[in-house]
Amino acid sequence: MISDDEPLTLPKPAQPVPRPALPFAAALLPVAAALGLWAITGSVLSLWFAALGPLLAGGAALDGLRAARRDRRRARRSQESLRASVAARLAARHATERGALSARHPDVAGCLAEPEGIWRTVPGRAHQLRVGTGQRPSAVRVVGGGGDEEDAALRAQATRLDHAPVTVPLGDGVAVVGPPVAAAAVGRALLAQVCLVSPPGEVRLVGPVTADGGWTAALPHRRCVTGMAVQLCEQGTVPERGVEAPIALVAPRMPPPPRCAAVLTLTGLGAAWLDHGGFGREVRVEALGRAQATAVATALDVRAGAVAGAASAPSADLALLLPHAPSAAAGTLPAVIGRDGGEAVVIDLAVDGPHALVTGVTGAGKSELLTTWIASLCATHTTAQVAFLLADFKGGRAFDRLAALPHVTGVLTDLDEAAAHRAIHSLRAELRHRERVLAEAGARDVDEAGEVLPRLVIVVDEYAALVGTQPELHALFADIAARGRALGMHLILAGQRAAGVFRDALLANCPLRVSLRVTDVGDARLMLGGDDAALLPGEPAARGLALVRRAADRTARGVRVAVCDDDTLARLAAVDAGAPPRRPWLPALPDRLPLQALQTLGTADGATPRDGAILLGLADEPDRQRQRPVLLTSAERGLVVVGGPGSGKTGVLRAAAAQHDAGRTLVVPRDPEAAWDALAGTAELPPGTLVLVDDLDALPAPYGPDHEAILQERVEALVRDAGRRGIRVIVTTQRLTGIAGRVAPLLTRRAILSLPSRADHVAAGGEARDHHRDLPPGRGVVDGLAVQFALAESGLPEPETDVPLYRPRGLVGLVAPASPAAREVRERWQSAGVHVVPLGGAARTDLPTGPTALWGEPETWLREWRTLQEVRASGALLVDAACSGDVRAVTASRAAPPYAAPGRDRAWLWDAASVALRVRLR
Repeated sequence: MISDDEPLTLPKPAQPVPRPALPFAAALLPVAAALGLWAITGSVLSLWFAALGPLLAGGAALDGLRAARRDRRRARRSQESLRASVAARLAARHATERGALSARHPDVAGCLAEPEGIWRTVPGRAHQLRVGTGQRPSAVRVVGGGGDEEDAALRAQATRLDHAPVTVPLGDGVAVVGPPVAAAAVGRALLAQVCLVSPPGEVRLVGPVTADGGWTAALPHRRCVTGMAVQLCEQGTVPERGVEAPIALVAPRMPPPPRCAAVLTLTGLGAAWLDHGGFGREVRVEALGRAQATAVATALDVRAGAVAGAASAPSADLALLLPHAPSAAAGTLPAVIGRDGGEAVVIDLAVDGPHALVTGVTGAGKSELLTTWIASLCATHTTAQVAFLLADFKGGRAFDRLAALPHVTGVLTDLDEAAAHRAIHSLRAELRHRERVLAEAGARDVDEAGEVLPRLVIVVDEYAALVGTQPELHALFADIAARGRALGMHLILAGQRAAGVFRDALLANCPLRVSLRVTDVGDARLMLGGDDAALLPGEPAARGLALVRRAADRTARGVRVAVCDDDTLARLAAVDAGAPPRRPWLPALPDRLPLQALQTLGTADGATPRDGAILLGLADEPDRQRQRPVLLTSAERGLVVVGGPGSGKTGVLRAAAAQHDAGRTLVVPRDPEAAWDALAGTAELPPGTLVLVDDLDALPAPYGPDHEAILQERVEALVRDAGRRGIRVIVTTQRLTGIAGRVAPLLTRRAILSLPSRADHVAAGGEARDHHRDLPPGRGVVDGLAVQFALAESGLPEPETDVPLYRPRGLVGLVAPASPAAREVRERWQSAGVHVVPLGGAARTDLPTGPTALWGEPETWLREWRTLQEVRASGALLVDAACSGDVRAVTASRAAPPYAAPGRDRAWLWDAASVALRVRLR
């Protein structure tokens, strides 16, 4: 595909066809053959063959000439066809270029044909004046071809663009030289063009209003004090001092005034000669009659009034305009929001909407507009007809004044972002609720249902901030916009910008547009289809000036928004407007949920605690407008609870233990010896047992490598086989590392309570948006829902480990270090009548009778191997827990003994059957 910027290429000239050469060899061969025959035969008749040579040569030459003419004709036709194609493309490019120039620099007729382009910002248009239509250089280029006249003419034609707009800089000034009537008509057209292209404030009209120029008095540019100064000077006058762009009318044969670099000399009807910059050219000029100019000025004055005409009018009090509000009727939501001059402006959200978009920069008066709109609706409607949900996400308290109105179901702010998002998500349930109510009433829409359902107006100030934190809300509001008309749900969404904030699905269903001042032309065009909102003045006096455009409006209408003071709101709040409307969301979850309160709510799906289900807490489902108990049923394997310090994870275990039979509840104690003993017996747990483990991630910390490995195997086996054995396991952990990380995937449910950081929350398997730092104890997320876990008054029962005190009753081999603690134990034994004999101090046959302890350090026992074997075979072997590193060497047992905490006077007792028992030494 050839770009329009690439030059057009003419075909190369056809190569000349060479003249065919005479076939001399073919001509001489018959002559030579005839002479040879004559010499051989002697017959004169054979010489006639010599005549064939010239004949053949002549025929070949004629055939070559005919073929050459045919090739030349074919090459000429191809050349002409390619040249015609280039000429057609040249004409098309010229037409495109001419159209682009005409759109960029329209004359009066062009502006009136496309009124949307009036005062629109177009690149390259600013301060350029179209003086007529004529020939100008073209950007199109034609290259290639030969030196013939046709190619040269086409290349020359490409450089010129005929019947195109001819412009001069407005600041150069224009002098129109000609007869008074004709020059005045052309001058009017030039000035009207300037005022149609440039908005007030970009140019201003100065100079006196003369009799012939009386039409200029209506131009809004004459009331401006800023912008390029333009003056229309009649014949015989000169521009005033300070005029930057004069348009001077000059009588024939009179010199043009100063500061007019472009001179337009009228040469006939609609024709003129333009002299500018040392070059001259013929142009066709546009003329405008006095009545036509007056119509143009009046139209611009009306347009300026729609844009900024109300800027100088004082703000109206809403209380004074409410008597002009129409009475409410079925299927309507009329509200008076301000005035246009002396006329009250009424917009109907149900008829003109059903949804509205509002834009405006900070300080333009969006919040005041929304307050007035809401108050006006409340003044003319009962709570059975309309209700409001207000959301302010710009960090202020603009809607606090409206909270007392009986129609307002609630005011949401970003100061409590979680609660606000929860209420917004509840609107999904409101859609389903209204569909269900309409179906039960047999109505197709809310109008047919009467006052069974009030219309719900959802007002959001700073919509961009709301959806910025949760982009999935775009789909929710698009759904409301698509289905809201029939269900009686209406949106009023406000923001500083429109582009990039309101998506296409929303824009298509929000035909009612209200725009205060915006700074971006793109926002103004997206909202109103023109630049008017970007041209609104920004001074404080213009605060509350807005443009309203309905779906049926061709242009926007200006309105000065009325002011709603506190006295008006107080009177509206005191009016009996009917019963309070239904709130479209439930109260937030309680910060503290006693188990007894949860039990009174019942359980979901018909299950009760008597069926073996354990009540965990209360789940919040805002998109279903319900809060239901969360259960751990008897069919589930268990639950892992992840939470930081103070998050309430231990309280989950307390509540579960309080609901379960104590005889079938195993609480793994925090004491490492007791925890070892509790987990050692899990293989024999009966079905229906509930196992509770607190801080699973910290459970292996006190154990050595051997005992830690065994402990982890027991926990994993317990959880893995829990479902098959009918056992449920609830564990808590601060992080999913180590044993907790391996066990968590085996459990069917997971609860994530408060964690220190968002990264910890995501690592625990949660969504980043669900992380909140300041959650009350027991608040967490289960299955994507916010849950408040129940709180039980009773503590978590922990079984105590009874470690028996050991006293020798016969011969026992004591393996103990020579430490002060071990020496104290031996001394106590001796004082209790036990004989303590150092190993190697006496022969086996010389040992005293009665309770005797044969004591030695691990190294001594390993040297006395025979004695060690005899003690293991015939008596008891007692190993101090301080010698845990030598247990296997001394006992010759691969099995690890029960865990014994160091520093607590623990020891292991091996009997003849090599069964280890944990005992106390004192």
